[in-house]
Amino acid sequence: MNTADTTASALPSSCFVARDGKPLRVLIVRTSAMGDVLHALPAVAALRRLHPDWYIGWVIDPRWLPLLQAEGGERVATGNPLRPIVDCVHAVPTQEWKRHPFTFQTARGIAALGRELRAAHYDLCVDMQGLIRSSLVGRLSGAPRYVGRIKPREGIARFLYKLRVATASPHVIDQGCELLGAAIGGCLTAGEVALPVDPAAEAWATGFLERILPRDLWTKFAFITPGAGWGAKQWPGERYGAVAVALAEAGYATLVNAYHPDDHIATEVVTASLGCAVVAASTMAQMIALERRAVLVIGGDTGPVHLAMALGTPVVGLYGPTDPARTGPYGPHSRVLRHTSSVVDHSRHNATETGLQRITTEEVVTAALALLRE
Repeated sequence: MNTADTTASALPSSCFVARDGKPLRVLIVRTSAMGDVLHALPAVAALRRLHPDWYIGWVIDPRWLPLLQAEGGERVATGNPLRPIVDCVHAVPTQEWKRHPFTFQTARGIAALGRELRAAHYDLCVDMQGLIRSSLVGRLSGAPRYVGRIKPREGIARFLYKLRVATASPHVIDQGCELLGAAIGGCLTAGEVALPVDPAAEAWATGFLERILPRDLWTKFAFITPGAGWGAKQWPGERYGAVAVALAEAGYATLVNAYHPDDHIATEVVTASLGCAVVAASTMAQMIALERRAVLVIGGDTGPVHLAMALGTPVVGLYGPTDPARTGPYGPHSRVLRHTSSVVDHSRHNATETGLQRITTEEVVTAALALLRE
């Protein structure tokens, strides 16, 4: 297999026009996780704006489908609020395959995916994930041009790409723009992302707010998301509760993100809030609807915080073992708090990182109120 390494400026755009003169057909591989999908979206949204006539497909794990299309979105044209950015979504249970790699069901699913992707006749495939399994998924597409990073997250993946791109930007959103821009032989700048608007989820959010909040607070609530991918990124729940108390004193309600009603992390926050916060157990689509209406989102380096930035909702981000220069809130309507003693460490420790522990409740309240005043 012939492969080449390049940078974003090395490829003439004329090399990326479909031979038959038709609009290019581009496949994005970014199967998970929530925050990573959201970090890839600005580059794909920029591609959509630059080439509105191109056909864009996306391979994604079913858990994250609501980030690309609402229920029923598979039946509408691109640009519809149900599916605003991509033309086609290929739902692939890669996590399930990872758990059960040697079963007949997995083998059958992989074969079916290969047939589905090849039937779409993609001209270009871009692996924006950089894992071995994502690179293998991209190879299944049969796209004549297959692009990935020179230094993917899992090094072996690079050998499956036909073209490898070097990225230099600190932030992963800009890296995604570099990668996808090089893949199309152009230049992409991250911009506004349109997320699906699910009518059923929006109706649920309206009813939920009407049930739990006084009318004057339906448009004056903060959304706290206390969980994280691992314990070291998780600020103490009792401090989030104290923040909710301070927000109540300032005239704001607080909802606490939860994936089910008995979520122990959310319950800890609500207990510490002395009744000033309410658990908001929701699906992915329902969480999107709530965050779209919130005046502020507070949380660590986690998917719901990145979701808020994609929606344009102001964010207070609390960072410890991860670098906000790489994965922090992207845009002007945010405040990032990180203690100088924090050190980048992706070892998945359970205990809250020492520097993150040193961020005080008062600092978070001050940042939150400053954003609310803006």
